[in-house]
Amino acid sequence: MRAAEDESRGGDVVEGAEFSSPQEAANNALVLAFGRLQGAANRLEYILGRSLEQKCGISHLMYEVLLILGRAGGPGLSMRAVAQAQVLTTGGVTRLVDRMAAAGLVERAEDPDDRRGRLVRLTRLGEETVVRASRLHVENIRRYFVAPLPPEDVERFADDLRILSQSARDELPRLP
Repeated sequence: MRAAEDESRGGDVVEGAEFSSPQEAANNALVLAFGRLQGAANRLEYILGRSLEQKCGISHLMYEVLLILGRAGGPGLSMRAVAQAQVLTTGGVTRLVDRMAAAGLVERAEDPDDRRGRLVRLTRLGEETVVRASRLHVENIRRYFVAPLPPEDVERFADDLRILSQSARDELPRLP
């Protein structure tokens, strides 16, 4: 009964971590809150990613790389920098960039600061794609992420997510 009561009122987020049963563990307010965050993120990733694939022909991960490169501008970024920004291995980002290059979205260029290094940068098609995809993505974010929330909470929620993201990023080890 207590678990049902905790669930209905959201539970006490500061309660201890002393559990005497699987039900108590599963219904812990912090476990439930994190599960809701993860579930919402997974569902939104699916909904928004599917829309990008269907209407723009790119995966959500490709879109994220296009955004990273768009923010960087100039000559581009090293594979290592892209990997760190996306929390991917350098091998994983190499395969992704290979697919993006084959699609004409990015190109590799000489690194002016390192004769042996190569940079990744947007092509004209990549620039056009990230702009078109961003228009769609913002529309979907408004529809599925912002509209369900009380308007007075949206800014605070976005700030809290930024804090959580930065805190988690700071805990990750740096790639060599």
